[in-house]
Amino acid sequence: MGKREGSVVFEDHFPAMVEKLGAEGFVNELCKGFRLLMDSDKELITLESLKKNSAVLGLDVDDDQQLRSMLDQGDLDGDGCLNQMEFCVLMFRLSPSLMNPPTNLLFRD
Repeated sequence: MGKREGSVVFEDHFPAMVEKLGAEGFVNELCKGFRLLMDSDKELITLESLKKNSAVLGLDVDDDQQLRSMLDQGDLDGDGCLNQMEFCVLMFRLSPSLMNPPTNLLFRD
């Protein structure tokens, strides 16, 4: 992730990770990422845990509203937090090339 003219630029490395690790290895890495960001007591990614661990992501975010927006994008059950499934779904949504044919890397033989 890099900055360009005041905005955040997302570089999608997920397809290369799937090629290298395979589908199962990639999902395992997503789960590790979730555990790095989660609140260990609640086993959820909360606003507080995301704020605390945002440096792990390389984010320089000092606005709680931006972090809240990130959580809201993936919060499917409306609890204001991300569980592991919501986190993984969000990561897939951020990399549409993982699911779009003909480069559907996760469901290859």
